[in-house]
Amino acid sequence: MYTGIVQAMLPIASLKKLSGLTTFSLVLPASLSTELETGASIAVNGTCFTVTQMITNSQGTEVFFDAIEETLALTNLKSIEVGTQVNVERSARANAEVGGHVLSGHVVGTAAVVAVETSENNQRLTFRGDSAWTKYVFSKGYLALNGCSLTIAAVEGTDFAVNLIPETLRRTNFALLNVGDPVNVEIEQQTQVIVDTVERVLAERLPSLSSMS
Repeated sequence: MYTGIVQAMLPIASLKKLSGLTTFSLVLPASLSTELETGASIAVNGTCFTVTQMITNSQGTEVFFDAIEETLALTNLKSIEVGTQVNVERSARANAEVGGHVLSGHVVGTAAVVAVETSENNQRLTFRGDSAWTKYVFSKGYLALNGCSLTIAAVEGTDFAVNLIPETLRRTNFALLNVGDPVNVEIEQQTQVIVDTVERVLAERLPSLSSMS
Protein backbone atom coordinates (compact mmCIF):
# COMPACT_ATOMS: atom_id res chain seq x y z
CA MET A 1 0.00 0.00 0.00
CA TYR A 2 1.12 3.54 -0.76
CA THR A 3 -0.20 6.97 0.21
CA GLY A 4 0.44 8.94 -2.96
CA ILE A 5 2.91 11.27 -1.23
CA VAL A 6 6.11 11.14 -3.28
CA GLN A 7 9.14 10.92 -0.99
CA ALA A 8 11.88 11.63 -3.52
CA MET A 9 12.66 12.22 -7.17
CA LEU A 10 15.68 10.13 -8.16
CA PRO A 11 17.57 9.37 -11.37
CA ILE A 12 17.74 5.89 -12.85
CA ALA A 13 21.21 4.67 -11.83
CA SER A 14 21.56 1.65 -14.14
CA LEU A 15 19.51 -0.05 -16.83
CA LYS A 16 19.82 -3.43 -18.52
CA LYS A 17 17.40 -4.63 -21.17
CA LEU A 18 16.99 -8.37 -21.64
CA SER A 19 14.54 -10.44 -23.62
CA GLY A 20 11.14 -9.80 -22.00
CA LEU A 21 12.69 -8.11 -18.97
CA THR A 22 14.28 -4.80 -18.02
CA THR A 23 16.39 -4.54 -14.87
CA PHE A 24 17.02 -1.08 -13.45
CA SER A 25 18.28 0.45 -10.24
CA LEU A 26 18.04 3.54 -8.05
CA VAL A 27 20.47 4.79 -5.44
CA LEU A 28 18.42 5.51 -2.35
CA PRO A 29 19.49 7.99 0.32
CA ALA A 30 19.65 6.80 3.93
CA SER A 31 16.21 8.28 4.62
CA LEU A 32 14.66 5.81 2.17
CA SER A 33 16.88 2.76 2.69
CA THR A 34 16.55 2.40 6.47
CA GLU A 35 15.30 -1.11 7.34
CA LEU A 36 14.77 -1.87 3.65
CA GLU A 37 15.11 -5.52 2.71
CA THR A 38 15.10 -7.62 -0.44
CA GLY A 39 11.49 -8.41 -1.28
CA ALA A 40 10.16 -5.08 -0.06
CA SER A 41 7.88 -2.99 -2.29
CA ILE A 42 8.71 0.45 -3.67
CA ALA A 43 6.63 2.55 -6.04
CA VAL A 44 8.56 3.96 -9.00
CA ASN A 45 6.49 6.49 -10.96
CA GLY A 46 3.52 4.97 -9.19
CA THR A 47 4.27 1.41 -10.27
CA CYS A 48 4.75 -1.19 -7.56
CA PHE A 49 8.10 -2.99 -7.78
CA THR A 50 9.79 -5.63 -5.66
CA VAL A 51 13.35 -5.04 -4.50
CA THR A 52 15.41 -7.85 -6.03
CA GLN A 53 18.92 -6.85 -4.91
CA MET A 54 20.63 -4.25 -2.72
CA ILE A 55 24.21 -2.98 -2.82
CA THR A 56 25.40 -0.47 -0.24
CA ASN A 57 28.29 1.84 -1.04
CA SER A 58 29.59 5.27 -0.07
CA GLN A 59 26.93 7.06 -2.12
CA GLY A 60 23.96 5.19 -0.68
CA THR A 61 22.10 1.96 -1.25
CA GLU A 62 21.66 0.88 -4.85
CA VAL A 63 18.37 -0.97 -5.15
CA PHE A 64 17.48 -3.14 -8.16
CA PHE A 65 14.10 -3.93 -9.73
CA ASP A 66 12.81 -6.12 -12.56
CA ALA A 67 10.16 -4.84 -14.99
CA ILE A 68 8.41 -7.50 -17.08
CA GLU A 69 6.90 -6.93 -20.54
CA GLU A 70 3.36 -6.32 -19.24
CA THR A 71 4.58 -3.63 -16.85
CA LEU A 72 6.58 -1.94 -19.59
CA ALA A 73 3.62 -2.06 -21.99
CA LEU A 74 1.28 -0.38 -19.48
CA THR A 75 3.61 2.27 -18.08
CA ASN A 76 5.98 5.06 -19.07
CA LEU A 77 8.87 3.02 -17.67
CA LYS A 78 9.32 1.54 -21.14
CA SER A 79 11.06 4.82 -22.04
CA ILE A 80 13.39 5.25 -19.08
CA GLU A 81 17.12 5.66 -19.56
CA VAL A 82 20.01 6.11 -17.17
CA GLY A 83 19.46 9.55 -15.65
CA THR A 84 15.68 9.63 -16.13
CA GLN A 85 14.10 11.21 -13.05
CA VAL A 86 11.38 9.10 -11.42
CA ASN A 87 9.07 9.58 -8.45
CA VAL A 88 9.73 7.22 -5.54
CA GLU A 89 7.66 6.16 -2.53
CA ARG A 90 8.31 3.30 -0.14
CA SER A 91 5.33 1.19 0.86
CA ALA A 92 3.43 2.59 3.83
CA ARG A 93 4.00 1.20 7.29
CA ALA A 94 1.14 0.13 9.55
CA ASN A 95 -0.67 3.13 11.05
CA ALA A 96 1.01 5.47 8.55
CA GLU A 97 -0.67 8.80 7.92
CA VAL A 98 -2.40 8.76 4.54
CA GLY A 99 -1.66 12.25 3.30
CA GLY A 100 -3.01 11.56 -0.19
CA HIS A 101 -5.22 8.52 -0.77
CA VAL A 102 -4.66 4.77 -0.57
CA LEU A 103 -2.83 3.40 -3.62
CA SER A 104 -1.93 -0.12 -4.69
CA GLY A 105 0.72 0.74 -7.27
CA HIS A 106 -1.29 -0.97 -10.02
CA VAL A 107 -1.21 1.28 -13.08
CA VAL A 108 -4.10 1.10 -15.57
CA GLY A 109 -2.26 2.90 -18.36
CA THR A 110 -0.77 6.24 -19.29
CA ALA A 111 -2.13 9.69 -20.10
CA ALA A 112 -0.28 12.15 -22.32
CA VAL A 113 0.20 15.82 -21.48
CA VAL A 114 -1.83 17.98 -23.88
CA ALA A 115 -1.33 21.39 -22.23
CA VAL A 116 0.98 23.05 -19.71
CA GLU A 117 -0.17 26.36 -18.21
CA THR A 118 2.29 28.10 -15.90
CA SER A 119 1.62 31.18 -13.80
CA GLU A 120 3.29 32.62 -10.73
CA ASN A 121 3.52 29.89 -8.07
CA ASN A 122 1.13 27.63 -9.97
CA GLN A 123 1.07 25.15 -12.81
CA ARG A 124 -1.90 23.48 -14.47
CA LEU A 125 -1.37 20.30 -16.47
CA THR A 126 -4.00 18.86 -18.79
CA PHE A 127 -3.85 15.22 -19.83
CA ARG A 128 -5.66 13.06 -22.37
CA GLY A 129 -6.72 9.70 -21.00
CA ASP A 130 -8.25 6.52 -22.35
CA SER A 131 -12.03 6.09 -22.44
CA ALA A 132 -11.54 2.63 -20.91
CA TRP A 133 -10.79 4.27 -17.55
CA THR A 134 -11.68 7.98 -17.77
CA LYS A 135 -15.23 7.05 -16.71
CA TYR A 136 -13.68 6.83 -13.23
CA VAL A 137 -12.29 10.39 -13.39
CA PHE A 138 -14.47 13.11 -11.85
CA SER A 139 -13.94 16.76 -11.04
CA LYS A 140 -12.77 17.09 -7.42
CA GLY A 141 -12.10 13.35 -7.30
CA TYR A 142 -8.71 11.72 -6.78
CA LEU A 143 -6.25 10.23 -9.20
CA ALA A 144 -2.63 9.10 -8.90
CA LEU A 145 -0.29 10.35 -11.62
CA ASN A 146 3.28 9.04 -11.58
CA GLY A 147 2.51 7.87 -8.05
CA CYS A 148 1.40 11.29 -6.78
CA SER A 149 -2.06 11.67 -5.27
CA LEU A 150 -3.79 14.62 -6.95
CA THR A 151 -7.22 16.24 -7.01
CA ILE A 152 -8.86 16.54 -10.41
CA ALA A 153 -9.50 20.21 -11.20
CA ALA A 154 -11.56 19.78 -14.38
CA VAL A 155 -12.80 17.09 -16.74
CA GLU A 156 -13.90 17.44 -20.36
CA GLY A 157 -14.44 14.25 -22.32
CA THR A 158 -11.31 12.16 -21.89
CA ASP A 159 -9.23 15.23 -20.97
CA PHE A 160 -8.62 16.12 -17.33
CA ALA A 161 -6.58 18.78 -15.56
CA VAL A 162 -4.71 19.05 -12.25
CA ASN A 163 -3.27 22.06 -10.47
CA LEU A 164 0.19 21.77 -8.91
CA ILE A 165 1.57 23.78 -6.00
CA PRO A 166 5.27 24.71 -5.79
CA GLU A 167 6.01 21.94 -3.25
CA THR A 168 4.63 19.28 -5.60
CA LEU A 169 6.68 20.67 -8.49
CA ARG A 170 9.81 20.69 -6.33
CA ARG A 171 9.38 17.16 -5.01
CA THR A 172 8.18 15.36 -8.16
CA ASN A 173 9.03 15.04 -11.85
CA PHE A 174 5.98 17.01 -13.01
CA ALA A 175 8.09 20.12 -13.56
CA LEU A 176 10.01 18.16 -16.23
CA LEU A 177 6.93 17.26 -18.27
CA ASN A 178 6.29 18.64 -21.75
CA VAL A 179 3.35 18.27 -24.13
CA GLY A 180 3.24 14.68 -25.36
CA ASP A 181 4.95 13.16 -22.33
CA PRO A 182 3.07 10.23 -20.73
CA VAL A 183 2.38 9.79 -17.03
CA ASN A 184 1.33 6.61 -15.26
CA VAL A 185 -2.27 6.54 -14.04
CA GLU A 186 -3.81 4.68 -11.12
CA ILE A 187 -7.51 5.31 -10.64
CA GLU A 188 -8.99 5.74 -7.17
CA GLN A 189 -10.27 2.36 -6.01
CA GLN A 190 -13.42 3.48 -4.21
CA THR A 191 -14.51 5.49 -7.24
CA GLN A 192 -14.02 2.44 -9.44
CA VAL A 193 -16.07 0.26 -7.11
CA ILE A 194 -18.94 2.77 -7.04
CA VAL A 195 -19.01 3.27 -10.82
CA ASP A 196 -18.78 -0.46 -11.55
CA THR A 197 -21.53 -1.22 -9.02
CA VAL A 198 -23.87 1.38 -10.50
CA GLU A 199 -23.21 0.07 -14.02
CA ARG A 200 -23.90 -3.50 -12.92
CA VAL A 201 -27.16 -2.59 -11.17
CA LEU A 202 -28.36 -0.60 -14.18
CA ALA A 203 -27.47 -3.46 -16.51
CA GLU A 204 -29.50 -5.86 -14.34
CA ARG A 205 -32.52 -3.55 -14.10
CA LEU A 206 -32.76 -2.16 -17.60
CA PRO A 207 -33.84 -5.47 -19.23
CA SER A 208 -36.73 -5.78 -16.77
CA LEU A 209 -37.72 -2.16 -17.33
CA SER A 210 -37.63 -2.69 -21.07
CA SER A 211 -39.94 -5.74 -20.84
CA MET A 212 -42.51 -3.69 -18.91
CA SER A 213 -42.74 -0.99 -21.58
